[in-house]
Amino acid sequence: MQRFAFKMKLKPGSEAEYKKRHDEIWPELAQLLKEAGVSDYSIFLDEETSTLFAVQKQAGQSSQDLGTTAIVQKWWAYMADIMETNPDNSPVSIPLKEVFYLA
Repeated sequence: MQRFAFKMKLKPGSEAEYKKRHDEIWPELAQLLKEAGVSDYSIFLDEETSTLFAVQKQAGQSSQDLGTTAIVQKWWAYMADIMETNPDNSPVSIPLKEVFYLA
């Protein structure tokens, strides 16, 4: 099982809406993530900078590698109005280098 961390950026004032949308995550999206081997997935918010920090365990693909699926494309379009995105609506996602781990 591999751990993967990355950061993303919210548009100013979108914090509450981002949390609301994730509190109501679509069951079919959650199922796809699990089937792809993504588990123990958390997203944290730095409220001072609107930066999101995500970390997940992967037994297969990263959540960021599922962009060819219809449900992920739909989710990206749904989230594009509140996040910094690429031209294809995928979130601008920057992988982070692990510098410490305590098991």
